[in-house]
Amino acid sequence: MKLRRRSAVVAAGAAALMLVPAAVAFANGNGKAADTSLRALAAKQGLRFGTAVDAAQLGSNKAYTDVVNTQFSVVTAENAMKWDAVEPTQGVYNWKAGDQLVQSAQQNGQAVRGHTLMWHNQVPSWLTTGVNNGTISNAQLRDLLHKHVTDEVSHFKGKIWQWDVINEVFANSWETPQADGLNANDFWISHLGSGIIADVFRWAHAADPKALLMYNDYNITGEDGTNVKFQAVYNFVKDLRKQGVPIDGIGEQGHLDTQYGFDAQRYQADLQAFGDLGLKVAVTEADVRTFVNNATDQVPTSSLAQFAQPYEFSELLKGCELVSQCISFTAWGVHDGDSWIPSTFKGEGYGLLYDVNLQPKTAYSTLQQDLKLAAGAPRHGSWK
Repeated sequence: MKLRRRSAVVAAGAAALMLVPAAVAFANGNGKAADTSLRALAAKQGLRFGTAVDAAQLGSNKAYTDVVNTQFSVVTAENAMKWDAVEPTQGVYNWKAGDQLVQSAQQNGQAVRGHTLMWHNQVPSWLTTGVNNGTISNAQLRDLLHKHVTDEVSHFKGKIWQWDVINEVFANSWETPQADGLNANDFWISHLGSGIIADVFRWAHAADPKALLMYNDYNITGEDGTNVKFQAVYNFVKDLRKQGVPIDGIGEQGHLDTQYGFDAQRYQADLQAFGDLGLKVAVTEADVRTFVNNATDQVPTSSLAQFAQPYEFSELLKGCELVSQCISFTAWGVHDGDSWIPSTFKGEGYGLLYDVNLQPKTAYSTLQQDLKLAAGAPRHGSWK
């Protein structure tokens, strides 16, 4: 995700973080140790706190699994429910990893976010090859997408809380936009047109009328320093709602980079604007990356970044807390050692709440305190 904005970290905020201990213990009214997990503290304000899960580690890596199950109340399938994972060979489905994630979530009192039904990446090679060589026409492509959405949502019917139905189809400042702001070069838009968005939401709703259906994207709350992409998504979704398209919410990914800064007021205002349309909102893929010494150890090369990372994570969470329609806050991964960041952004890392050794970082205890302070605050949206 390319973010284009720079600003300085507020000095007072950075200084305050120096006082945050690595772990915080609270006591309840009986003097006993209270449950200070992120999931327990978030629940006190009607918010679910989550993480993206690597299905291969869940169950096989005890330390990883313990963190997932004790700290988070909602889990997202990081890759296990993407099209290339569930149908690597045409007509042959592999639901094993997704089913295991759902089963684990049910056993641990967690909700599940399904990710994602229509995206230009991680599409099976048999599909893209067929489109490129002309053996799959646009009409056939539409039918295949319809089948995929129906089959996957039907398979998990009643087990998914939120689906990221459509993922990342709007243009960024460095991409070619259509008049409606959609990315003219997006795989699906270029082949099937903008009408496919409404169709996919309708297909998903028909397969599971009770699941919350979300549009998910990045830079849609002003992270690039402008509200151009926000406005395009806002206008498009507002029109979908007028047409009666069953879209329930907006997923703001929340990928930040300390070198660019973060306009927290704009972010909160944009979340609220989506909420005011009658939509639920969720922070779906939060991380805050910075420059590090190497991809293995991921030690920040700037001492200031060690304060900026928890500060910006805190601003992401507080913006969600202050918008009553915000129903969940999800970090995109459990720990730095299993993060997508180092392989995607050269020289960067340190983006999550736990370090490469699965130890909680200052960002963890900062969010823990944010949640503690907001416990019991009136929120009218809740996760229902």
